Amino acid sequence: MTAAASGLALGGCAAGKLVQLAADEEWPSGVERLVASSCLQCEGGCGIIARVVDGHVVKLEGNPLHPVNRGRLCPLGHAGLQVLYNPDRIKAPMKRVGGKGSSDWIKISWDDAISTVADHLGGLRERGEPHSLVVFDGHRRGLMRSLLERFCEAYGTPNHLCACQPDGMTVAHDLAQGMDELFGYDLEKTNYILSFGCGLLDGWRSPVGVARAYGFLRQERPGAKAKIVQVERRFSTTAARSDQWIPINPGTEAALALGIAYVIIREQLYDLEFVQNYTFGFDDWKDAQGETRLGFKSVVLKEYRPDDVAGMTGVPVDAIIKVAKEFAMNRPAVALADRNSTSYSNGAYTGMAIHALNALVGNIDAPGGIIAEGPLPLTPMPDVKRDAVAERGLSMSRIDQGETGEFPLATSVVEMVPDNILADTPYQVGAVFLYNSNPVFSTRIEAKFRQALGKVPLVVSFSSFIDETAEHADLILPDHLFLEKWQDSVPPPLLGTPVLGIAQPVVEPLYDTMHTGDFILKLAGAIGSPVAEAFPWSDFKEMLRFSVEGIHEAGRGAMFAEPFEEAYAREMQQRGWATNEFSSYDDFWEEMVNKGGWSGLYRSYGRWGKVFRTPSNKYEFYYQSLKGKLETLARASGKTVDDTLTDLRVEARGDKAFLPHYEPIKSDAAEAEYPFYLNPFNSLVLNSDASANLPWIQEIVGPHVGVQWDWWAEVSPSAASELGIAEGDWVWIESPRGKLKAKAKLYLGAMPNVINVPSGLGHKAYGRWARDVGANPNSLVEVTHDRLSGLPAWFSTRVKVYKA
Repeated sequence: MTAAASGLALGGCAAGKLVQLAADEEWPSGVERLVASSCLQCEGGCGIIARVVDGHVVKLEGNPLHPVNRGRLCPLGHAGLQVLYNPDRIKAPMKRVGGKGSSDWIKISWDDAISTVADHLGGLRERGEPHSLVVFDGHRRGLMRSLLERFCEAYGTPNHLCACQPDGMTVAHDLAQGMDELFGYDLEKTNYILSFGCGLLDGWRSPVGVARAYGFLRQERPGAKAKIVQVERRFSTTAARSDQWIPINPGTEAALALGIAYVIIREQLYDLEFVQNYTFGFDDWKDAQGETRLGFKSVVLKEYRPDDVAGMTGVPVDAIIKVAKEFAMNRPAVALADRNSTSYSNGAYTGMAIHALNALVGNIDAPGGIIAEGPLPLTPMPDVKRDAVAERGLSMSRIDQGETGEFPLATSVVEMVPDNILADTPYQVGAVFLYNSNPVFSTRIEAKFRQALGKVPLVVSFSSFIDETAEHADLILPDHLFLEKWQDSVPPPLLGTPVLGIAQPVVEPLYDTMHTGDFILKLAGAIGSPVAEAFPWSDFKEMLRFSVEGIHEAGRGAMFAEPFEEAYAREMQQRGWATNEFSSYDDFWEEMVNKGGWSGLYRSYGRWGKVFRTPSNKYEFYYQSLKGKLETLARASGKTVDDTLTDLRVEARGDKAFLPHYEPIKSDAAEAEYPFYLNPFNSLVLNSDASANLPWIQEIVGPHVGVQWDWWAEVSPSAASELGIAEGDWVWIESPRGKLKAKAKLYLGAMPNVINVPSGLGHKAYGRWARDVGANPNSLVEVTHDRLSGLPAWFSTRVKVYKA
């Protein structure tokens, strides 16, 4: 991978006009610095070392001290140079002139930008309408998310919406353990990984961190190596590098998980001690009224015999039995899943079924199993003092209806927003902020988003590029790029210990841009009391220093260090000795910035009081909280629970609805007319919004099918033969929503009933290298959801394919 990236870089420089030297010209001498920082190209949280010569960044490498990537960097990280020096960057704050729909922009000063936004938001507050501000936030975690959440609270709006792709496993974790969050995995100690679609080597969570864990499990770990089984509807890079690929009918992952559970329970291979002592609802039980309730064991043994499951999933009976026995008898084992298996109309129940496998083998908060990392020990923010205006605004319903009966388990349903804006439901929207968010491109309802944004009086984008959504903003206030600013970098839960990376400016900002965090702080000050009092920091760096002081005071963990030093510090701290002693917080801060960040070092296990926050204080196979929510919802609407389940398109009735089970996926298209499922898949190199506008990435966008600078459709050779399609033919892919043209690639890793297309191309804006390259499959995808959780059903769409 490194050799390929290096070779492609030579051509990429010329394309990007980064550096041009004559054949006989030597590299000029100059002052050179190596600066530790963090890559923010994706959410992976890798540490980087930037080589800076005379104020210019000439190379990015991985930080060898960072525990996530240990000196390695993926192609997307290396391509960070082409983001920084991209000629399509917005170079100053811009204001639309000529009204909505105009494409004319003028440069304005930052003072004008701040006063314009402050005057508008101040007017909304004066009219008692702070709730009409909607903030789309593309960050899942970190201090910027906390800052925007705090601004919304102080200002008085409940509409701080997460615009990132949801992961259905958080729903399963919340119901089974009472923890609405993603968990980490103790991968270095596991013996068996059963992955339900997780792209371990295709950009999942922290791409380099996962690749390093993969290498350790397969080559470096002494003794027996871990076995990896990939259950997936496409032969991905992860499937190719696993011990076994199990192709599966789309949307039937829950049935397979429960078929595996059948074998484990029937053969009594489950962890009896854990199930008896730390779970609720495994066996049939009696409630407070003495009524017998159905248990997980009864449902599984009655409905999920392997021969029945084979018919649903397309997975042979012997494969189901073999995997079940291996999973149960090679502990510690872990079952993984993410949006690739939960983004169906049955996504919530799929996550529940998969997570139940971890409980069966006792791998909850255990070595080699699933670990709740816990929060970073940051300094708590002071309480926000809300005035009456803010209190009233925060009491209003959210614009996305993410907490109403339509999606009872949802936290945020972004795609509900445009219809509600257009219908003024439940109120008119007065302003929209877009941070790290491009919903006109990334959602399935781009046309409605464009229409809705045209109705909002003030739309502010903080994008560094004129992307598809920024085109419809009234103000574009460009953020610094990650090599120009201070930022915390919190990797997604992965290896079971919390990590905090520090991004510092590697170079001075190239243009007249501003850190969005600094803008929010200045905006709060311009709005005035009482909003201003919630932000006592002069800039984002000061807020970052304030927060990180809590780590210094906690006295645990350690700065990033070489593996030997880290192992020594871990051993000492486990024995109760302090290893981080600094004379002052200033010394602590300086050391952390120079090293790149801080690591929690070690994890403990068996913390049952912390990882089980359910009504029973145990892992729940029978979801009492779900039962309570649906009963409350039924009473409020004057319906029965069965009627409510019908409204939610759930087929199960009675106790089965509150247990893991398989629900057939729903599609609005008839199989006879649309015989294929559409699979818009993610890849490592298209793991960022900026990916498509980077020449180095476009050069390696589809190496397994020999494609560069283009879009393609992977078709099974058997299906292609029936359709009369040959390699390289142009074909139409058509769903009930529309059709797109692609070049057919006959791919042995495509299932006969699935059409695979890459996701992340097809921009109509953003920049010269992204515009009009390929197509965006979102325009084909049905706009349906899992009605229980609000999860978007990205993979439930049926299509037909024919020659163009």
